Amino acid sequence: MNGTRDGNVDVDVDDTLRERNGYRWFVLVICWLGFTLTSADRSAWGPSSLFVGEALAVPLASLGVFATAYYAGYVISNAAGGYLTDRVGGRALLAISLIGAGVFMFSFGSTRSAAVGIGVQALVGLFAGAEYGAGVKLLSSWFKPAELGKVMGIYTSATSLGVLLANTAVPQLIDYFDWTAAYHAFGTISVVAGIICFFVVRPGPVSAKVTADTRGGAFRTLARNRNLLLVALSGFGGFWGTYGFVIWSNALMIKGRGLDHETAGMIVSIFAALGIFGKPIIGWLSDRMNGARRVPAMVMLTLFSVMLLVFGLLRTPAAFMLAAPLLGLAAYCYLPLIVALVPRLVDSSLLGTAAGATNALWQLGSTLVPLAVGAAFAASGNSFMVALATLAVGPLLGVVAMYFVNEHPEEVQVAVHRADVAERTA
Repeated sequence: MNGTRDGNVDVDVDDTLRERNGYRWFVLVICWLGFTLTSADRSAWGPSSLFVGEALAVPLASLGVFATAYYAGYVISNAAGGYLTDRVGGRALLAISLIGAGVFMFSFGSTRSAAVGIGVQALVGLFAGAEYGAGVKLLSSWFKPAELGKVMGIYTSATSLGVLLANTAVPQLIDYFDWTAAYHAFGTISVVAGIICFFVVRPGPVSAKVTADTRGGAFRTLARNRNLLLVALSGFGGFWGTYGFVIWSNALMIKGRGLDHETAGMIVSIFAALGIFGKPIIGWLSDRMNGARRVPAMVMLTLFSVMLLVFGLLRTPAAFMLAAPLLGLAAYCYLPLIVALVPRLVDSSLLGTAAGATNALWQLGSTLVPLAVGAAFAASGNSFMVALATLAVGPLLGVVAMYFVNEHPEEVQVAVHRADVAERTA
């Protein structure tokens, strides 16, 4: 189908996309940069956590509370931000997300109280989470469904780059200055980027305006979507492993295996680097394989669970560096596949809400895992292997949920319709 309806105006999507081909790639770059910055903001906690804990007199086992506070805000803003994106547009939400997250990142760098710091982390997450739904909505309005594998692969590579940037820059800033400098720097950059985004981004032609009546039942409609709920559960398990590793790996390698903070940061940087390159490649490959998302996602999640257990058995820096690339490939490359599944499972008019709601459920894994790993590590007498095994449970759950997903629900609907017609005419 070459046309779509935006309000009461018919748009020839293919012709419009050809005319604006250059600008749509520019929008992808801008959304990718914004997602990179919010990812770097949240990833700054991993390499800085021990230093923040020392400065604010917080014991190791309690450091997960800061990350949980961040992700609690992040979950809320994903759900609310996706809804608002469908109402007011992606550009405004993208700018608000970056500016708000930047302001509170800077504020956290000036925090001198653990209680205040926990609250500020929640506010950072509350703003940062709105970026994702806005980005998915904008990109889906500029690119056709057949292209979304590679597009979401490029877009979600930002989360890996954010981890890489944080684990490269934060240890250096701590060595030359202190942990507060890292939060001041990342906060300032995010605010500037948000202002730029507001003035240069606009929505694309593949979009639909939503009436108040349609929006009123949006969450109820999505809650009845079995495939979307299964994708949400699968992502919950994947994020449990991915962000549990990002949040805890530095501290676990330092305390559990005796590595110094720069070496631990380098290992996590290698881990993240594979996601930067792997996500676009697997997204492109899935487009080439008739848009397959489900089976490749299951393969990546299975490999992820296995590699977490392998990582838990290692002891030396050299072994960690050798294992980090394969772990990073598995830990990130399921993401563009499940992100590209969402537009296939819902109406375009609800895409912002669906993207925000699913990511909110995914991020519940990120919210709960810091406390779970901290408790498992402490209860096991600081066992590195137990902590990694706790992480490995998440991707395994993701595999089971993804097994039951029907990634082409429209085919079932067509078959049911044809059967119904045949029965009535018999």
